[in-house]
Amino acid sequence: MSSEGQALVAEELIDSLDRGRFELYRGGDLVGWLYYTHLKPNRYALRHTEVESSHQHQGVAGAMVRRVLDEIRAREGTITAICPFVVGFLSQTTTYADLIDARHPGYSDRAAAESARAKAVG
Repeated sequence: MSSEGQALVAEELIDSLDRGRFELYRGGDLVGWLYYTHLKPNRYALRHTEVESSHQHQGVAGAMVRRVLDEIRAREGTITAICPFVVGFLSQTTTYADLIDARHPGYSDRAAAESARAKAVG
């Protein structure tokens, strides 16, 4: 079986400060982004995740959230989970539980996050 079609694609996470988002690039192409607000002292409110339509259903969002959470951990920051996807991701693992800000955790489940988002948009 040939492994030519399974070559690893270079992946890079960029903090685009001017846009207020983390951007995930694969093979040099922007494939997804996660909007955040950086709050004092070092808390990140993770607000909204998007994936380019041509890259949806390829695990981009999950990979990006993992990379973002790892980056925030490296910065010794905490998070407030507002984005429904991030909330759902966190509900499936305890790996990042230490990053959740105790005073401002955000939403505890995806349904609550989606409901709040619908009210804000509507």
